[in-house]
Amino acid sequence: MRGKKIQSDKNQNNKFEIKSLTPSEIVRELNKYIVGQDAAKKAVAIALRNRWRRQKVKENLREEILPNNIILIGPTGVGKTEIARRLARLANAPFLKVEASKYTEVGYVGRDVESMIREITDIAVNMVKAEKMEEVREKAQQLADERILDILLEPIKRVREPLPIPSEVETQIDTSKEQPKKSAREFYREKLIKGELDDTIIEFEVQADSSGPVMQILGPFGPDDLGVNLQEILGNVLPKKTKKRKMTIKEARNYFREEESKKLIDMDAIIKEAIFRVENTGIIFIDEIDKIAGPPSKVGPDVSREGVQRDLLPIVEGSTVNTKYGPVRSDHILFIASGAFHVSKPSDLIPELQGRFPIRVELHSLTEEDFVKILTLPENALIKQYTALLKSEGVEIEFEEDAIREIAKTAAEVNEQVENIGARRLHTILTILLEDILYGVPDQISEKQIRITKEMVQQKLSSIVKNRDLSKYIL
Repeated sequence: MRGKKIQSDKNQNNKFEIKSLTPSEIVRELNKYIVGQDAAKKAVAIALRNRWRRQKVKENLREEILPNNIILIGPTGVGKTEIARRLARLANAPFLKVEASKYTEVGYVGRDVESMIREITDIAVNMVKAEKMEEVREKAQQLADERILDILLEPIKRVREPLPIPSEVETQIDTSKEQPKKSAREFYREKLIKGELDDTIIEFEVQADSSGPVMQILGPFGPDDLGVNLQEILGNVLPKKTKKRKMTIKEARNYFREEESKKLIDMDAIIKEAIFRVENTGIIFIDEIDKIAGPPSKVGPDVSREGVQRDLLPIVEGSTVNTKYGPVRSDHILFIASGAFHVSKPSDLIPELQGRFPIRVELHSLTEEDFVKILTLPENALIKQYTALLKSEGVEIEFEEDAIREIAKTAAEVNEQVENIGARRLHTILTILLEDILYGVPDQISEKQIRITKEMVQQKLSSIVKNRDLSKYIL
């Protein structure tokens, strides 16, 4: 799947990459990790492809094309969050998951809805910064090695155990016509690269960490909530302190490489590109939106419901939020909301907010057949995970097909009788089923091959499943 370079808006100089995945390719990639829920996969695939299509539209119309935000409706554990997270990875886009119930109306103590834009901007800056540092990694490592060689070979040694200069190494280059002999610097550079000096301890000065606890001089709001970068403001005012540190050359190479990488990258360009990515490819997943839906309170102010919805409305609709990196617009951020909507329903949201989420997709509860597929098909399937964990101890574990079906049947029964928590029930059941094996390996169980049969599953789980009071606490 190829990525294409897309020229950004006229006011931006940077380029960014949107993968030109077709909707069917996106669904195929999601199928590797998520079982079923075809309607939801189709909806998010179209939304992601529309982002790529928007970049192909003429500039005068591009700003007018707004994303179709989505509400995913369904019980917990059916794949709502995983769909959004995998979608963001496919697009290489900044992604943030928030819970709607954590926010409160402006004027009350709690998280402000604008903080979600600041958080996703932080994520984008770190993402772009990591990419740029990886690009200069080789150059930074060369510069780091030169700094270590300076420490090793300077007149006043800062090496705990002074390095001997071999007799066959000339410190001065021969001026005759013959080939010059290897210098001490070249000699130790070779040993450094080969890792032969990794355990040697050196001492050097580093900048002391001046970051301390932030005083609550602004009430319940921190500097990030107000879009203020105190470190940048005070950086030139406070004196820079240094301290001496001792570490091995192996640790020092990594430390200096990080320092040199930061010097080689342009933070202004990184921030500019990060903001551009947030504004054009950012995805914010708002979980538990049903918790802020419902009829208005008849007793006192309803801080956690309609007030939060009204604060959320301008963010989803499109507004400019001040962050410590500068103003960020939310007009073209894709918002995906989700909720079980057991007690409330989507129509309980205020009409204005309903209009900002025009696409609604219902996710169905998982069946016994779905559980069988979840256990075996995805690339990160639970059985594959436990197999890999035990293989690290030299133990081969094999699940018979009947055993897998019995596990799936048990999960479906418990979800139906106790509480429907979707695929998360499989984690509980497998942990209880394999508890003795995971505890006994490697010192108490000497077997190198273990087979999980249907009878073993029934023996371990049947008594718990039959006792409903017990299953409520254990399963």
